[in-house]
Amino acid sequence: MTDMKPLLIELGTEELPVKALPGLAQAFFDGVIDGLNKRGIAFDRGEAKPLYTPRRLAVCLPGVAVEQPEQASEVLGPYLNIALDANGEPTKALQGFAQKAGVDWTALEKTSDAKGERFVHRAVKPGARTRDLLPEIVREAIAAMPIPKPMRWGDHDYAFARPVHWLVLLMGKDVIDGEVLGVKADRMSRGHRFLHDKPVWVNDPIEYLEAMRGAKVLADPDERRERIVREVEQAAAKAGGEARIDDDNLEQVNCLVEWPKAILCSFEEEFLAVPQEALIATMESNQKFFPVLGADGKLTENFIGIANIDSKDESEIRKGYERVIRPRFADAKFFFVEDMKQGLASMNEGLKTVTYQAKLGTVADKVARVAALAETIAGEAGVDPKLARRAAELSKADLQSRLVNEFPELQGIAGRYYAAVEREPLEVANAIDEAYMPRFAGDAIAPSPLGKVVAIAERLDTLAGGFQAGLKPTGNKDPFALRRNALGLARTLIEGGLDIDLAARAGDEIYDFTLERLRGYYADQSVPPQQFESVAALRKGSLPDFDKRLKAIGEFAKLPEAEALAAANKRIRNILRKAEGEIPDAVNPALLTETGERDLHGAVEQAIADTDEALKKRDYVAVLGRLARLRPQVDAFFDGVMVNVDDAAVRSNRLALLQRLADRLGSVAAIEHLSA
Repeated sequence: MTDMKPLLIELGTEELPVKALPGLAQAFFDGVIDGLNKRGIAFDRGEAKPLYTPRRLAVCLPGVAVEQPEQASEVLGPYLNIALDANGEPTKALQGFAQKAGVDWTALEKTSDAKGERFVHRAVKPGARTRDLLPEIVREAIAAMPIPKPMRWGDHDYAFARPVHWLVLLMGKDVIDGEVLGVKADRMSRGHRFLHDKPVWVNDPIEYLEAMRGAKVLADPDERRERIVREVEQAAAKAGGEARIDDDNLEQVNCLVEWPKAILCSFEEEFLAVPQEALIATMESNQKFFPVLGADGKLTENFIGIANIDSKDESEIRKGYERVIRPRFADAKFFFVEDMKQGLASMNEGLKTVTYQAKLGTVADKVARVAALAETIAGEAGVDPKLARRAAELSKADLQSRLVNEFPELQGIAGRYYAAVEREPLEVANAIDEAYMPRFAGDAIAPSPLGKVVAIAERLDTLAGGFQAGLKPTGNKDPFALRRNALGLARTLIEGGLDIDLAARAGDEIYDFTLERLRGYYADQSVPPQQFESVAALRKGSLPDFDKRLKAIGEFAKLPEAEALAAANKRIRNILRKAEGEIPDAVNPALLTETGERDLHGAVEQAIADTDEALKKRDYVAVLGRLARLRPQVDAFFDGVMVNVDDAAVRSNRLALLQRLADRLGSVAAIEHLSA
């Protein structure tokens, strides 16, 4: 059994870039694993994962083989006709090969391939010690890390994300002799910069995490994250509220601290008159604080900061957090008040001076187009056209506000507040905000009917304008975010159930472009590509209808008859495509001479009668379920009836029967795509 020992690699640095830290840690971990694999060194990964704090990257494996397995080598030499002369004596070619291999030529073995017999040198040597290979493994892992702007320090040529100050390399209780980035390996780590300023003795890799805890460092990012959440929630509960814990904010805080401590803080209630989104944005984006919400979901005057220290006097830290946030809040309040004095009408007027796109005019021009489009769509969506026009007319005004200039992420949100202040109808104010939804992947669509209408109009204009101006995305370039707009449009239509014919309204090019975005949307829902293609082939302009058909095909595919009917329909389509001459519009019962075709004709006509009403109601599951019952008659027809007979009248009549069957089988989707 291979002798294994636990392994610890810790690279100690100055504070690493916050947003890059998890990726750097993962890359370092993966690089070490790849290095071990490449050298054939066995290891037990167990539940090992990247370990990191702002000042360290670490890999800790529960078991690594102390040496490589034996290394077998095989080097091919010259063929016999070149290696031996006429007397069977070694030529210079063979002697040179043997000398290079370090053996007498008589010790060489022979092997054969397609060209004949040749000499070969086979050898087995002991594997190298893992401890001798590890420094190079670490260097390779570091070299492969994604560091866009490496730093140099001192008077050497080493470069890394940040200057490196210490290196721990332990295999079991033994220090591995080696040097990386100019730092010699040791067993001495470092603890918290302020809470533990002494070197930390790491006796064994298994004891690493506990040794770090003793030095006020939580090296496990999951443990650190859990403590942050726990402390934040407890602090919020003390204030009688609930913490808003944004995932991105939490991850950044986790990469800023080694020993987190939650500090409950507060600010003046007067700031709550400012849109809470602005206050939350500055707390999370600028200061990495956690806002505290009340039971109604509204922001309270409390927030929570995470200190990287256990302080004997938390009040001083609290004062510092409160002091740093106050100027930002004061600015937001000033901008908000000044914007209300200016008013939406004045802001809208300013849009006439802002270019949207050189070929598409100003932002004011875009607003006018969106307003006209929203008014038209409103009638189809059962929304008041006047409200739709008004909401669209105000939808971009806040781009001229000071608040949005300071907080760009408040586009639409600020407009909602200003519209409410000016006593616009509530649904109009909300629609100004909802027009931007969904704002990002996974975001909800606009909740109100009016908001959906404005969101659709906005995206239709963006897509139409982008295509007209020649801005269709190529490769990764998509400056007007047309892909994101197309998916947002599709989601709003589908999830909002708005039965608008996209192909008729936007044209085939935009319809096809939007359909391409839906491939990924449905793939994320585990819809097989062949089912998507079966519906896409029909080119139905209504996306909610598309969605219904796709769901029905999913149910149909589960039926035992589905595969056979799909294959039969594929066969029928091929027969019809190759048919010469015009196929009759109707079947002549008098020409049905075979039992199989008479039975199929009767079954098809009954199925059509049974499914007519369901098709009108778009009950596609019922339609396909009924059509599945045609399988016995379809199978019997193809088993007992020949379509392409010599009698032209009979042949045409049978083609007419197949055409009628194919039309109804394809009434929901091109089910032949389901056939392998």
